[in-house]
Amino acid sequence: MVKTIYKIVPRELWQEARAAGVFRGAPIDLKDGYIHFSTATQAVETARLYFAGEEDLLMVAVDATVFGDSLKWEPSRGGDLFPHLFADLPLNAVLWEKPLPLGADGTHAFPVEILEAP
Repeated sequence: MVKTIYKIVPRELWQEARAAGVFRGAPIDLKDGYIHFSTATQAVETARLYFAGEEDLLMVAVDATVFGDSLKWEPSRGGDLFPHLFADLPLNAVLWEKPLPLGADGTHAFPVEILEAP
């Protein structure tokens, strides 16, 4: 079972969540009715497809074990199962947050935790 899931989020939106004490989602999450997450192995492709060239992003690691039935694994890109949270994200479920800068080649430079994930 995957214990850590990841959310790529603009820094400004995350700062608003920290001030509010809860993350309710990015615009696409609010539109779809759930918060989109990725596993470590899915995060790089998620960044490439949906955040290409975007600066000032954060990678947020979240404890997937605390959500119970609110976290559903649903088929998405290529039939792969993606974690979708049908609830707000309480900040006490956040394990860490790290910058997701653009590298010299224009792609995002991921934290080592993502690159070395099994």
